[in-house]
Amino acid sequence: MLNSKIIGLLNDQINKELYSAYLYLDMSNYFEHKGLCGFANWYYIQAQEERDHAMLIYKYLHNNDVKVSLLPIAKPDKTFNNDLSVLEEALRHEEYVTALIHKIYAETELCNDYRTREFISWFVTEQDEEETNARDMINKLELFGTDGCGLYLLNKELAKREYEAPKGVNIE
Repeated sequence: MLNSKIIGLLNDQINKELYSAYLYLDMSNYFEHKGLCGFANWYYIQAQEERDHAMLIYKYLHNNDVKVSLLPIAKPDKTFNNDLSVLEEALRHEEYVTALIHKIYAETELCNDYRTREFISWFVTEQDEEETNARDMINKLELFGTDGCGLYLLNKELAKREYEAPKGVNIE
């Protein structure tokens, strides 16, 4: 049986992951409107990943005989002034999500909830990857994005990204 505080944190994390999907969809929308379909693709796939993260937690709770409490998803409230501001917001958001995941992990330690700690450790590793990707995007845009040809090539590179379901974790 899961601890009630951990259940609350996991329910809240489902909401945060769905908000993340919504935020990334908004970022994709920004780039679609600008005609940077490669950037749009990259963030559209980010939205898919975040949705799947929510579903992983949803399924975990159900597998542990816990009824999920779905909460309202807030509308993204960020205004993007330029391409770099989108990428910087993505990094800030990933750092925020990392803090949320660390909070859940810390609570599993306090509650001696080894099963949930093992489950959430996948997210700890995933967040490291997410922050690295966000920083890499910023670095690439700063290096190549000020030049039209460089921006074109970076956009073309990002257009090649394909969606992959989370590895190592079964959402079925």
